Amino acid sequence: MTHTTIEPQRRKGGIPRGLSATGPVLFSYGFRPFFLGGAVWACVAMAVWIAAISGHIDIGGSYGAPAWHAHEMLFGFGSAIVAGFLLTAVPNWTGRLPVSGWPLMLLFLIWCAGRAVMLAPDALGLLPSILVESAFLPTMLVVCLREIVTGRKWSDLKVVAGLGALAIANSCYHYETVLGGGADHSTRLALAGLTMMIVIVGGRMLPSFTRNWLSKAGRTDFPVPYNRFDLAIIVLTVPGFVLWIAQPEGTPTAIAACLAAVLHSIRLWRWGGWKTSAEPLVMVLHVAYGFVPIGFAAISLSAAGFLDLSATIHVFTVGTVSAMMLAVMTRATRGHTGRELTASPTTRVSYGAIFLCALARPLATLLPEHMVEVYSVAAALWICAFGLYLIEYAPMLVFRRKPSARAA
Repeated sequence: MTHTTIEPQRRKGGIPRGLSATGPVLFSYGFRPFFLGGAVWACVAMAVWIAAISGHIDIGGSYGAPAWHAHEMLFGFGSAIVAGFLLTAVPNWTGRLPVSGWPLMLLFLIWCAGRAVMLAPDALGLLPSILVESAFLPTMLVVCLREIVTGRKWSDLKVVAGLGALAIANSCYHYETVLGGGADHSTRLALAGLTMMIVIVGGRMLPSFTRNWLSKAGRTDFPVPYNRFDLAIIVLTVPGFVLWIAQPEGTPTAIAACLAAVLHSIRLWRWGGWKTSAEPLVMVLHVAYGFVPIGFAAISLSAAGFLDLSATIHVFTVGTVSAMMLAVMTRATRGHTGRELTASPTTRVSYGAIFLCALARPLATLLPEHMVEVYSVAAALWICAFGLYLIEYAPMLVFRRKPSARAA
């Protein structure tokens, strides 16, 4: 028995499109190389960071270890998972064939080149290293814009706006770091862009997946679908982030962030995520989104002077962004390789590890005398979360094609 797949087609300009039925499985669909590469880099970069702060190695050259670590978590690991998601989701939104084969391989190599030059940016020279590293996100932006514009899916441009913010933030990060003033504004801009993508896409994804699971379970108490209330929340979230980026301290920022925290709490409650507690693959999405209002509450407290800014940043980076990425990675990998959409014991442990990491990491600012110990515990939990993903899902990404619905 053989399975049929969508053969790659050659569009105008000679770029093959479609699900590659031949060649390496890894480059047959966008999520495969970038979820694999992102997870590997999540583990490697975190281990290197702990070795650096322990005094065993030097990393990042002129950037310094702290700036290298922050950059590689946001723009190394983060951009890989965003790329894997968008290269998989955008074809579904537009109805166009996905990028695969050698164009996908080229995109992945551009991302890998960025990781390589950032390990020792002075070796190649700062300017050439910055140019190499900064090439990936604009390239991804062009690819996604082309697909959305050609497919005339104008409503999806707001998702790509988050990718644009991430690309701008990356360039600004290099600029701020090289000038020596610290990449504070660009870090907050990057987090705002990533979180806004979660806010926008999550508003459609979470109620849809929740409804599907409840329907399969024979229940009819469905979540409130996407409506004008969700659109209003998206619009009202922007001022909170704009104020936080420009001025993280002060009453206006505290008020705007507090309002955003309340609105996103209401939004989360409307989805009724507790009803899916029997299936962690769905429930984890709600828990990860729960860190959006928690993050805004932390911004409000920080703006009012009650919480350290670093703790606020790590609520978003680990609790919101990284946890949601892990949740999407596990679900998408299972779904697109023909696996049952249910969380295995290994997957459940990885979820627990990432949420414990999100709770542990901010303690470093509250317990400065135990900072290295807290860093080490949080890093171990982080590596556990993404290491378990690699153990379970890497074989699916590298070797398993999704069976066709039609067989001959």
